[in-house]
This record gives sequence, structure tokens and C-alpha cells, in this order.
Amino acid sequence: QVHLMESGGGSVQTGGSLTLSCAASVSTYGIFYKAWFRQQAPGKEREGVAVITPYGASNYGDSVKGRFTISLDNSKNTVYLQMNSLKPEDTAMYYCAAARGVTWPRLIPEEYNYWGQGTQVTVSS
Repeated sequence: QVHLMESGGGSVQTGGSLTLSCAASVSTYGIFYKAWFRQQAPGKEREGVAVITPYGASNYGDSVKGRFTISLDNSKNTVYLQMNSLKPEDTAMYYCAAARGVTWPRLIPEEYNYWGQGTQVTVSS
């Protein structure tokens, strides 16, 4: 069983930056794909933000390409999401997720078995 815990959310102004972290309870090195999804309101579909393979290849949702960067620190069992040039439309609950196998390079939430509890990001204009 893998437990995931996100941190780093908060409130920023348009154009600002935030870095989200997601720590896993066990080593996932070489095994799990890690991803970030976001949900703008309860009941809305979860949107894929970024995914990283166990060995560091990454892919991004179209709305965040060029602004967000996903990275891994395997020594800390942690995945990060560096978010720059934030916009009000980036406001959402951000979730990290993990899976042993996914349809690369797509971001399909149903393929992920493990989820964190979420961290809120609010961008004001």
C-alpha cells in the first residue's frame, strides 16, 4: 500500500509561483508513475496536469505546458510540481497520484490506484 501526502498549496497572485510536494510512504523508485491532477470544483472532472515515469520522462497537460515542471527526488520518495506564471484558471484542488502502469503519455485519472488528500491552490487576479 502506498500513501501519498501533498503539501505546498496556498494563495498567490497572478504571475506568482508555487511548488507542490508529494511524499510517498514507501520507496517507489523504478516502479510507479507519478502524476498531478487538479479539480476546479467538487463534481467536476479531474484534469491531468503532469505525469512522470519511474525514470524521469515527463508529459504535461496542454494548459500548463511551458509553465509547470514535474520532478522526482527518489532519495526522498517525493515528486514535485513547480508552478510558474500562475493564472486564476489554475485555481483548483491539486492531487498527486501513483500507478504501476499507465497509458503513456496520457493522463487518465482512472488508471491511478493511489491518491493523496489534495492541496488547494488559489490564484487571485
